[in-house]
Amino acid sequence: MNAEQLTQLVVDALDELKAQDVHVIDVRGKTSITDIMVVATGTSNRHVKSLAENVVMKAKAAGVRPLGEEGLDAGEWALIDLGDVVVHVMQPSIRDFYALEKLWGAEAESGSDQAEA
Repeated sequence: MNAEQLTQLVVDALDELKAQDVHVIDVRGKTSITDIMVVATGTSNRHVKSLAENVVMKAKAAGVRPLGEEGLDAGEWALIDLGDVVVHVMQPSIRDFYALEKLWGAEAESGSDQAEA
């Protein structure tokens, strides 16, 4: 599965459980750790955990084993490393504080816009 297909799988998994403010950030040429970052907001600890678990479940069902999963217990910020795609699911206050889109100097695109590309 290539990075674009995996990104679409992630965006669909997040949309399925009503993630908010989903952005896809292409970081190729900016870092060697991944090609794409997907950033999404969950409304509560439980919502963040559910979103992250759904991404993991859908990835595994598609034959993609996560390289790492962090923060699923606390539910404030969950990170799922799928190799070519790294997924960040955060509560609003955490997302505002870290401002990953700004940190990466990204022209972030919403997941729905990216899905049409």
